[in-house]
Amino acid sequence: MTTAYIGIGSNLDQPLQQVQAAITALSQLPQSRLVAHSPWYGSTAIGPGQQADYVNGVAELDTRLSAHDLLDALQAIEQSQGRVRSERWGARTLDLDILLYGQQPMADTRLVVPHPRMLERPFVLQPLLALAPALVLPDGSYLRDRAAAAGTEGLWLLEHA
Repeated sequence: MTTAYIGIGSNLDQPLQQVQAAITALSQLPQSRLVAHSPWYGSTAIGPGQQADYVNGVAELDTRLSAHDLLDALQAIEQSQGRVRSERWGARTLDLDILLYGQQPMADTRLVVPHPRMLERPFVLQPLLALAPALVLPDGSYLRDRAAAAGTEGLWLLEHA
């Protein structure tokens, strides 16, 4: 089994319900086990135009799926929840990203792991830190140090989610 961390985000069509439905779908993936998920965070949208705030979190999976099979499964979940890929960084019903796939870095035309922008994004780092505070990243750095450097601007804990 490989431990994979999945970034989860939504800012359309009842975002909290979208991310909670994603957790249910992740718990049903074949050859996989949902270990845990982080608390939910609100975050200010960083994409183009005026967008609603996001709900973000991270899930931890133990999986026997290859990284590409996991990517296919995540994209199927996104599509089943109404994801339309029309604008880069645009509003979306659901976004599921493979942040880490074990300690294995990889890069090809479909997938780059670790996620190429995760270290710049408090809405990824803080939920990941809440879930895995002792995590060492594939480059040997400590998640807690990277999260501290990225800060928490534009991010808040959703207390009652």
